[in-house]
Amino acid sequence: MPEDRINSFRSGPDAQGRFGDFGGRFVSETLMPLILELEAEYERAKTDADFWAEMDDLWTHYVGRPSPLYFAERLTKHLGGAKVYMKRDELNHTGAHKINNVLGQILLARRMGKTRIIAETGAGQHGVATATVCAKFGLKCIVYMGAHDVERQAPNVFRMKLLGAEVVPVTSGRGTLKDAMNDALRDWVTNVRDTFYCIGTVAGPHPYPAMVRDFQSIIGQEVRRQMTEAEGRLPDTLVAAIGGGSNAMGLFHPFLDDPEVAIVGVEAGGRGVNEKMEHCASLTGGRPGVLHGNRTYLLQDDDGQILEGYSISAGLDYPGIGPEHAWLHESGRAQYVSVTDDEALDAFKLCCEMEGIIPALEPSHALAHVTKVAPDLPSDHIICMNMCGRGDKDIFTVARALGVDISG
Repeated sequence: MPEDRINSFRSGPDAQGRFGDFGGRFVSETLMPLILELEAEYERAKTDADFWAEMDDLWTHYVGRPSPLYFAERLTKHLGGAKVYMKRDELNHTGAHKINNVLGQILLARRMGKTRIIAETGAGQHGVATATVCAKFGLKCIVYMGAHDVERQAPNVFRMKLLGAEVVPVTSGRGTLKDAMNDALRDWVTNVRDTFYCIGTVAGPHPYPAMVRDFQSIIGQEVRRQMTEAEGRLPDTLVAAIGGGSNAMGLFHPFLDDPEVAIVGVEAGGRGVNEKMEHCASLTGGRPGVLHGNRTYLLQDDDGQILEGYSISAGLDYPGIGPEHAWLHESGRAQYVSVTDDEALDAFKLCCEMEGIIPALEPSHALAHVTKVAPDLPSDHIICMNMCGRGDKDIFTVARALGVDISG
């Protein structure tokens, strides 16, 4: 097992699963034995060379890692200023970063003897990745997905079904990611004996935030090596989109002890950060509270009731954020900004036209921020953004937003 991977696990939450004032484990008594069992199994797996050998083999021969680090030459010239690199995790098998984490969790599930896998999904990429790995290992797969997201992410719903998964539309609330996660947790409480809950982001009760981050840190570990080979040094700025925040933590974590590297997370500004909460910018427009087993920043009213929020991007349409991001925000190690739907759509089109890459709407938010800051930075400044998903799934959403009918 490579030494840099061992070191990456030495920082993280305290024994109670807290990052400063955030994180923790707020779950029912029914779930505590499962959580403790998972924590113990993960602690064993972290130092098991056979576990990481299997992960490395699958990452290489099944996922297609390492993903390329790509210099966006035409975009850089168009923007002027900083050099723009893209970490191309959209080229992974299944089309996003999600499979990095799913492989790790399902290998843990198999070690624990679990035969039924449940997951929540928003944009569908985590659901597709979970269904994919379940198909590979012959495991039963149930994916909870908000009814609204089922409608706007129809291609991914069909992919999940082709892969043998049962997709359960969730009609409570606004029918988005928050509601899907609620129903998945209810399922887990009901089916404790044979079921493993594969969470898709750096949220939920401890150990999920740290565990998902650790599996996704392969992104940042590769960037360190690739950028050193390409430029002879580390990047000056990292940029990634944030819903729950797993792709961002995967990129950021290996650089947290490098103060010369600026870190920027980009939240969904929706229709603009306003009192109507027509956005999902939890750090920009929210405050601390408890949801889905952890304490973090949330969109909530004065009585502590969780608000629905809004984003054109299903993967960013979540009224909270991973607790480690909340800690990085309060500690000042990372900066968090928001980008509106319209700005993300403009970046989506620009990426298509300039680089021949159709991005998902999630990384389009990150790219929108890059287009704002790159022109004012010197030409030797290096920005690396995470292109965490490809845009096949969003074609219908983008077409509707642009007033184009592609229904056939």
